[in-house]
Amino acid sequence: MRQEILTWDEVDKLIEYLIPQFDTEFDAMIIITRGGLVPGGLLAEALDITHILTAAVDFPAEVEMEQAKLSAWPKFLQFPEAHLLKGRKTLIVDDVWGSGRTITAVRARAIAAGATPYTCVLHFNPYRNLFGSLRPDYYAAITDAYIIYPWEIDRGPDKVLLTGPSGIG
Repeated sequence: MRQEILTWDEVDKLIEYLIPQFDTEFDAMIIITRGGLVPGGLLAEALDITHILTAAVDFPAEVEMEQAKLSAWPKFLQFPEAHLLKGRKTLIVDDVWGSGRTITAVRARAIAAGATPYTCVLHFNPYRNLFGSLRPDYYAAITDAYIIYPWEIDRGPDKVLLTGPSGIG
């Protein structure tokens, strides 16, 4: 699979591309951990959203998922209580919509809690999407690549190591 390494400037451009797309004001934001933390924070600041919540979702490993496909149930490690979402127009933010499993699970749970959810990602991969014509309400770019964001480089246990004189492989 093709990989694409983004810079902070490229992330800024994606955020700037997203902002004019929003045709409503949001009462709340759910940021999906961990990928949505940085774009969610940037968008919350730009859109002046102060009611910010987080959701953490775990799915079975990819090997198990290959056999189970859409029948695998997500495990919510963290999700806001229903009273925090009821009646609120809620922007749900993640970094990428690949298969769409995580963000659609969060969206469904937000609906069950009484929110009116809108989904938002930096990158949408329609080639991996498991949900037919369902797509993010807002996205900055379409891709078929595995995206590596600047906050994933040289940090943490799953860091991406860059090599070579310029710092890039």
